[in-house]
Amino acid sequence: MARKLYVGNLPYEIGEADLQQMFGAAGTVESVSVMRDMATGRARGFAFVEMSNDDEAQKAISQFNEHSLGGRNLVVNEARPRPERSGGFGGGGNRRRSEPRW
Repeated sequence: MARKLYVGNLPYEIGEADLQQMFGAAGTVESVSVMRDMATGRARGFAFVEMSNDDEAQKAISQFNEHSLGGRNLVVNEARPRPERSGGFGGGGNRRRSEPRW
């Protein structure tokens, strides 16, 4: 099992320090990353927590999955690798302009 955990359904006001303290009850926390909106800086409602070993990660999952925090039930499970994206912006192709834009 991987040591990196996905933590979803977080209250938007939660911060890295809050999660560090909370998951510290299950073991040593290596890192915490609350995902934020790039434009506003507001939390997006999920984070990644990396525990120091697999046993502590499993303990954190069993301890905090479905745990109520700020009126929301957390979702805690093993983080899956990010799916590969196809490059580019899509569409377009080789369109040619018949006359200049200006």
